[in-house]
Amino acid sequence: MTSQDSPLTLPEPPRVGMVSLGCPKALVDSERILTRLRADGYAMSADYAGADVVLVNTCGFLDSAKEESLAAIGEAIAENGRVIVTGCMGNEAELIRAKFPDVLAVTGAHQYEAVVEAVHEAAPPSMGPYIDLIPQTLDDQGGIKLTPRHYSYLKISEGCNHACAFCIIPSLRGKLASRRIDAVLREAEKLVAAGTKELLVISQDTSAYGVDVRHEERAWKGHPVRTHMTDLARELGQLRTPQGEVPWVRLHYVYPYPHVDAVIPLMAEGLVTPYLDIPFQHAAPSVLKAMKRPANEAKVLERIRAWRDIAPDLAIRSSFVVGFPGETEADFQYLLDWLDEAQLDRVGGFRFEPVDGASANHLPDPVPEEVKEERYARLMEKTEAISAAKLAAKVGRTIQVIVDEVGEPDEDGDLGATARSQADAPEIDGAVYLRNVPATLKPGDFAQVRIEDADAHDLYGVIA
Repeated sequence: MTSQDSPLTLPEPPRVGMVSLGCPKALVDSERILTRLRADGYAMSADYAGADVVLVNTCGFLDSAKEESLAAIGEAIAENGRVIVTGCMGNEAELIRAKFPDVLAVTGAHQYEAVVEAVHEAAPPSMGPYIDLIPQTLDDQGGIKLTPRHYSYLKISEGCNHACAFCIIPSLRGKLASRRIDAVLREAEKLVAAGTKELLVISQDTSAYGVDVRHEERAWKGHPVRTHMTDLARELGQLRTPQGEVPWVRLHYVYPYPHVDAVIPLMAEGLVTPYLDIPFQHAAPSVLKAMKRPANEAKVLERIRAWRDIAPDLAIRSSFVVGFPGETEADFQYLLDWLDEAQLDRVGGFRFEPVDGASANHLPDPVPEEVKEERYARLMEKTEAISAAKLAAKVGRTIQVIVDEVGEPDEDGDLGATARSQADAPEIDGAVYLRNVPATLKPGDFAQVRIEDADAHDLYGVIA
């Protein structure tokens, strides 16, 4: 193995400590904050000494509770020094800062986004395609973009039962551990009630949800539901926003197991967003075998055609690794030909890199770096051409979008906005750029837009 191919050493994740005070609602807030941070790659610390930053979730209901909260903040400052305050006493930020000027940030109760943003700033997360489930976009300062209120990630399980040769997630996060389906549905219901318009279902293997608990049944809304992806999708499709709208439900990291077929009719009915994020990784049977991946690529093509017959607007995104050890030019050409057949809507590419602890590091016939680069460029050229053609076909259509951001007025007073179609997951896919939007439009709004133009990645339109 050359020095160029030496294994990557993954950084130690930053560690967060938590002191949670007050009522059960505050405890739930603490659990949600820690869940969000865990999803972002943070580890938890059981003591002050091991924490890169300490969160103190305060109670401000009674004077005695405030005194306890201030004492907890003081102890955390003394023992660690890097402290973020949140919770009910956060509305007394001036008092807290006057007593503890070294506090890094103060946020109020239920301000999950603000807490996570403060932690990101104090102890930036380790980001990268080998340890992150959802790739994140970096801003100019190298930080991550925070999930706004109108969309939320809904993690349904942790860990993975696969043993893919290039991946070390099972060693980092363990075997599959599914959350109770009633707990997942309860969280989703609360998120939608609080303003979430789009639920992004994530895990390491969404299709395997419930395998570890033998798809146990739980009671939900007076009827039994299985801990199973199809039951989950069906129940999520019943949720409604306070305004009576159907929230988007977007499924990420879906392995193409046979039962995925049962989700497609829910997409055709408008209950689940017609979007599948499927980690194909490659198409050539010999490469898939070396990767220790499922390798029935012909059957997958048949199923994709069948899915699109049922749900014509289905968008499929995936990612592919080029330059895997042993990948020949014939293997790579097989992948390109497969993509011509599959006509995937969104594709990401990675050049293979050995990761410390992955079994692929020991495979023979490494692909030279210059060949990886050349193949990566050809992959991107192929997938951009497919994307450009598929987006061009949408010009003239009226589609539903969700608004992410509304800009400032230009010199003529006109407003523009950035939105996404159902084919676009936040941070990783394209956007729909709108011109001349009404001043009443705000982030999180659904809108019908007429598409006027397209390029290889994005759409351009106007409110219909």
